[in-house]
Formats: sequence, C-alpha cells, structure tokens
Amino acid sequence: MGEMIVSMDQDIRLDTTRARLSNLLKRHRELSDRLTRDSDKTMLDRLNKEFEAARRSQSQEVFLDGEEWNDGLLATLRERVHMEADRKADNGNAGFSLVCHPEERITYRVGNKVICCLDGSRIGIQFETSTAGETYEVYHCVLESKSFLEKMIVLEHTIPFFLPLSDLENDLLFSNAKKFIDNVGDLLQAYVDRKEQVRLIKELFGHQISEIYHSLPYHMIEFSMDDCDCKFVVSLRYGDLLCELPTKVRILVWPMHHLSKKQCTSPGSPAIPVRLPFAEDAFRIQSLPEAYAEIMPNMPNEIRQLFQTSPS
Repeated sequence: MGEMIVSMDQDIRLDTTRARLSNLLKRHRELSDRLTRDSDKTMLDRLNKEFEAARRSQSQEVFLDGEEWNDGLLATLRERVHMEADRKADNGNAGFSLVCHPEERITYRVGNKVICCLDGSRIGIQFETSTAGETYEVYHCVLESKSFLEKMIVLEHTIPFFLPLSDLENDLLFSNAKKFIDNVGDLLQAYVDRKEQVRLIKELFGHQISEIYHSLPYHMIEFSMDDCDCKFVVSLRYGDLLCELPTKVRILVWPMHHLSKKQCTSPGSPAIPVRLPFAEDAFRIQSLPEAYAEIMPNMPNEIRQLFQTSPS
C-alpha cells in the first residue's frame, strides 16, 4: 500500500526539480547545436578514418583477457610508438600513416575496447558500446606523451563533454592507465544503457506518458502520467554515473478531482501525494521499460484500493 506524504515541502521540491530539468533540456538543445559545428564534425570524421585505417593495416588482432590486459602492455605500446617516432625523425620518413613496422601492426581487443598505435607518438582507444548484443555507438580517445618518461595526456576524443573524462584523466591516467581506460569504457556503456532505456520507454509507452525529462548524462530522469484517474510522477536518480539502475526512486500519485469525490469514501482517505513503494521497488531492480510494463497492468486496482482505504 501507499505511504502518505506528511510534508508539503516535497511538493515544492518536485516543482523545483521539474524546473531544473526543464532548464537542463534547454541547455541540452543549445549545447547540441554547438557540438554540431563543422569543426566538431571534422574531428569526428578524421578520427573515424584514422582508426579505420589502423584496423585495415593491422597484421593481426590480439584478443586479451584477464591478466593479459595490464599496464605492461600499455608501457610496451608507449615504447613502440616513441621508438618509431624517433626512427622516422632520423630517417626523415614521413610517409607512413601508422607507427608500427608492417610485421608489428597489431591491434588489441579487450572487451568492448580496441587499442592500436597511431602516428605521432599516440595510442588510440576505440570504445564500442552495445545494446541487446548489437553495437550501438562508437567513441574514440587518443592518448599522447612527448617522451616515454613523460606522463600521457588525453590529446583528443569524441566522448560526450558532460561525462567526467577530465576527472578520470587527472585521477587515474598517470598512475593507472589500464584502470583509466576500463573506467572510461564502463562510463560510456552505462551512459548508453540509461539513454537506451529512456528511448525505449518513449517508443513503447510514449502514448501513456505526458512528460519526460532527463539530464544530459541521463543520471536524473523524471516522467509523469495521467492515468487510472490519477496523476503519477516518477523520479529516478543514479548516484553514480557507472550505474545502469537507479539508486534512488520516488513515485508519487495524486487522485484526480472526480476520483477524490466519488471513490475516496473513507473519512481518512489521503488527499495529498502518496508514495507507491511496491512500484518503486520494481524500478530499482529492472530497466525502465521492464519495470513500467510490470506495474501498470495492476495499477488501477492498486490506486482504487489505496484511496478507498483509511490509513491506520
């Protein structure tokens, strides 16, 4: 059964949250326009072509698993790209597009990541996110260091600007490059999973949902419905950008005017927003479309019983 909300401050917080999410949507449109400038498209196209050339020119692709994927491999790649850069500088040979010798043109695949040598003392990482077993979106990150003794930096990338790549770079890249690469891959996959859940719930149940808001990284999601003679507001928060399921869920329901008069027969029936713990539990353990599909068939009976029963 529902849990009565005893403080009207929560109504105010809902309005505040909705206003903030509306502002985020406005910022999203503005930033999306900025990110579609020709310069950004040029960088994306250039990196796509460069990584495709590296994959085509490889002599072999090595699949790594478990302990085979470690910082030692990255150190070897760093040494290789610097040795090749020095060799090309000594020979005055600028004709190669790849840094490895033909017999050493190896790319490494680790889960959803492909790692390869690029020209100019650079190491490229391609992140292949997926949904339902199919490749969804591909992102690139290029690392560079001026010498083998200097720390690597992120030279350029196609990762969404609102994900904390700079924080990961500052915290991990110098001390643990492997963990940096793994965390970026996990961050992108979690972002894509949340994004796809929102897309699916719009596609499958958009005719039932009156409004839906989300932050840029999809770590704050809110949607409302006018159904079952009530208005619902579902608020989801993801405490960590690596989360695919929400860590905080709140579902509030208001009876519509005609329901409160005709069906709320008990003198103590709630007339203010009520939480629905049974529905909140479903959203904590399932994806958005799965949880929605599970709770909605029984929702009319649950709501009718809720507002016809006096709270104890």
